[in-house]
Amino acid sequence: MTPYDVIVIGGGAAGIMAAITAKRQGASVLLCEKMPKLGKKLLVTGAGRCNLLNETLDASFYNPAGQALVRSVLEQFGKDAMLQFFKELGLAVYADESGRVFPVTNQAASVLKVLEMELERLKVVLDLGCEIQSVRPAKNGFEVRARSGEAETGRKVILCAGGKSYPALGADGNGYTLAAALGHKILEPVPSTVALIVKDPWCHALQGQKVRAAVTSRIQGNEIRTATGELLFTQYGLSGTAVLDVSDEISVAVNRDHISNVTVTVDLVPFMEEKELVAELSGKLERGIHRENLVEGLLPHKMSGLLRGTLQDSDAAAIARLLKHKEFKVIGTRGWNEAEFTAGGIRLEDVDPETLESRLKKGLYFAGEILDVQGRRGGYNLAWAWASGAVAGAKSSDGERSPGNG
Repeated sequence: MTPYDVIVIGGGAAGIMAAITAKRQGASVLLCEKMPKLGKKLLVTGAGRCNLLNETLDASFYNPAGQALVRSVLEQFGKDAMLQFFKELGLAVYADESGRVFPVTNQAASVLKVLEMELERLKVVLDLGCEIQSVRPAKNGFEVRARSGEAETGRKVILCAGGKSYPALGADGNGYTLAAALGHKILEPVPSTVALIVKDPWCHALQGQKVRAAVTSRIQGNEIRTATGELLFTQYGLSGTAVLDVSDEISVAVNRDHISNVTVTVDLVPFMEEKELVAELSGKLERGIHRENLVEGLLPHKMSGLLRGTLQDSDAAAIARLLKHKEFKVIGTRGWNEAEFTAGGIRLEDVDPETLESRLKKGLYFAGEILDVQGRRGGYNLAWAWASGAVAGAKSSDGERSPGNG
């Protein structure tokens, strides 16, 4: 049995990019994916629109532990290289006002299709419905064995098996098991970019209500991050983009570090300073407007009924303070089925930041969400998949050219 030059495990964004890059540089490539089709998770990114990357792309948008490695990878395959890659595949893109880059079709299926067309053009060998059970060192490389019993050998292996978010789409954490069996330590994965579980009468009373708000996370009294955007009250707590944007550190604190003193403070009137709001409410009270109607015109009607049962007097300062600094205690997060990303993964000290090769097993490479690298919402996680896949694919195929010159 002739060994492949490179076996890629995982047919998501990072795995597809790794396979394309390695094949372009002359390697024989086998791409193994446990699901019946490639890119199942890619199809749901960006609410089905596929937020490819962000025009503001640098290491500062990633978790502190991953920034040095991200910086090294982006220097080799950054924003310009990504845009050129997709342009060569025939995919037209545009950037919105926040810098997020999407295909002009606004369909993730368009992105997956051009990638599949390139895999077909390059004649990359695909093995779909192939769940890998083990990766073992063998003569001149590795033996990769599927649960079905079939085995292939490869001189190099790129592990791109993803994290644990959206397990129904194939990400079940099996890649961590494969890496651990080869000696790699795993930082406990926890759900990230995820809704928060909060027990508060407001959540029940306002269930289903959306409002634009500023949300600030606090861990053990220390302010961590503030985000402004949509806030959604739910039966279990809080969701919406503003909550998702501050949830990463909260999830680590609650789910991994088991810290109980975790809160979010919500500013329901972010478009007004507190003094301005006090003046606005005082003016209404002076005009004889009843307490329960004070926020009409400022907040959704549901809020009026809530305030009626919350405040015992008509103190404009007290009402403004409540609206600008409403605090919710966080007791947990929603689970993997609702988390957009994974926080944690393969510890980075055992990975070469220039090549993404294992420091423990020569010939083993990593790319994508399986590593302890996590970006913010807005295209940063998918950008990491493209960049790390390109670098791992280039380095594993022993190519002399940089990944951006495919």
